[in-house]
Amino acid sequence: MRREIELLREAMGRHGVSLCLVPTADAHESEYPGEYFAARKYLSGFTGSAGTLAVSAGWAGLWTDARYFLQAERELAGSGVTLYRMGEEGVPSLEEELSDRLPEGGVLAFDGTVVNRRLGSSLKDLASGKGGRVLLLDLPGEIWEGRPALPCEPVFSLDLVYAGESRKEKLSRVRARMQEAGGELHVVTALDDIAWLMNLRGNDVPCNPVFLSYLILSMERAWLFVQEGTVPGDIRKELLGDGVELREYGAFFEELPSLCEGKTVMADSRKVNEQAWSCLGVAADIVDLPNPAAVFKAVKNSVEQENLKKAHVKDGIAVTKFLYWLKTQAGKKSVTEGEAASYLEQCRKGQENYLGPSFATIAAYGAHGAIVHYQAEGDGVRLLPEGFFLVDSGGHYLEGTTDVTRTVALGPLTAGQKKHFTAVLKGMLALGDAKFLKGCRGESLDYAAREPLWAMGLDYHHGTGHGVGYLLNVHEGPNAFRWRPPSEGAGTAVFLPGMVTSDEPGLYLAGEYGIRTENLLLCKEAEKNEYGQFLEFEHLTMVPLDLEAVDWEEMDRKDIRRLNRYHAKVRETLSPYLEGEELKWLLEAAREV
Repeated sequence: MRREIELLREAMGRHGVSLCLVPTADAHESEYPGEYFAARKYLSGFTGSAGTLAVSAGWAGLWTDARYFLQAERELAGSGVTLYRMGEEGVPSLEEELSDRLPEGGVLAFDGTVVNRRLGSSLKDLASGKGGRVLLLDLPGEIWEGRPALPCEPVFSLDLVYAGESRKEKLSRVRARMQEAGGELHVVTALDDIAWLMNLRGNDVPCNPVFLSYLILSMERAWLFVQEGTVPGDIRKELLGDGVELREYGAFFEELPSLCEGKTVMADSRKVNEQAWSCLGVAADIVDLPNPAAVFKAVKNSVEQENLKKAHVKDGIAVTKFLYWLKTQAGKKSVTEGEAASYLEQCRKGQENYLGPSFATIAAYGAHGAIVHYQAEGDGVRLLPEGFFLVDSGGHYLEGTTDVTRTVALGPLTAGQKKHFTAVLKGMLALGDAKFLKGCRGESLDYAAREPLWAMGLDYHHGTGHGVGYLLNVHEGPNAFRWRPPSEGAGTAVFLPGMVTSDEPGLYLAGEYGIRTENLLLCKEAEKNEYGQFLEFEHLTMVPLDLEAVDWEEMDRKDIRRLNRYHAKVRETLSPYLEGEELKWLLEAAREV
């Protein structure tokens, strides 16, 4: 049993709390909360990026999804925490288990700043149904000795040559939506929405170039709550010129009620935390709608699109240099998973305007590839001249954000490995080649990627693709590819020209190997005729696919045409930037077949 959970139980006893809920979240619904907000990891020892912990006097449980089943099983061993595999048959949901565990008249506690209103409301209903109540209290914070400080990094401006649209223009678009919805004020707490709207970036969240902030908009004014000392003087002047007043980040909850009193407030209950929502009780009315900025920023403007293509040329050069090195070194010299990831980062650092990784690189050899979000301990295992090595990585450039996965054959493969690799490859190419009528959503298109695997009675337990931000979060809604409609409509956006989405089918055999192949796709217009406006995709990612792992008997003519078209573009795009043995290797690796 972990000492941290015992200390939490003591704190619960002091406050008369029956159940304590600890999610993986910060005050802004960020995907990668910083160490200050890592209470769930601190208490449970589970280090995955998704999971919810619940603790009572005699029980503790952690819910996580299929990406982390193997990792959670390993990390929770001996902790006294029961693993609940979300989505598995017979596994109760978090809400079901909490309802069973909360005694009549019991108190359910959670930190109101890290639980969004949508979840907070359901938890209140759950407690009320048992004759109990909720308590908004940061219990982990009471016992956490040496808790890391809030990150407080400098903010920088994103120039128009990269953003393509001014702050004033973006504010005007959002205010037009406010007016349509009848909102006098708009409360924005999602960091990526604020960064996009303000044309500012920062470094307060791991791998996401955003800064801790809150934003309140009226039809004439704006109040941006940021940490003291993070915004340089010249940017302060620019903001003031655009009608944006700076306020202290820590004063948000104090000032929110007075600014909202008697007003009709527009806010997104999936993003705004319960603590902030409770401050809106003084408002005349609350209009619960998605942040307009979330939809606007998903459609990249023409400047962003052109910049993204430049970013992917740079990234393609870096990853191709890495693959050449990997193919010529692994098995001949001692190379570990960690060393391979470090070399890939060096290749990216050699590219102009590179700012850093867009997520923690997944460098997984052999059976580790079956752990979808695997992270090596130390340098990880040594690569052998056989089997698969899966590398999922990405970078932030001033020209945009990248995300690419390649599964590489380091030596001999079995017939089964080649057959599985080919099924994944075929699915990725088929989705990238899709043409469809405007109005389609991710549910309409996901089958193209899964069909080769489903035909073999196989599948993967994650979505096929996620939206990608422009020098923002690598995982960005609302566009996505998935066959199962998500709850509450999240991620079911209609595809529009300018949206960037990942295309990443995979296959994971526990204890054996994992395969994933990923490109980023740009949605664009195709022909328009009597049937309507057709759309199609353009591959942004420019990195060779491993021909040595292909089972050619599984590839029909259409598959080969798709592969050859893609490799022809890779050769044409990257050849001018490589020379010598690297160029020779590229021309062979991306040859026409």
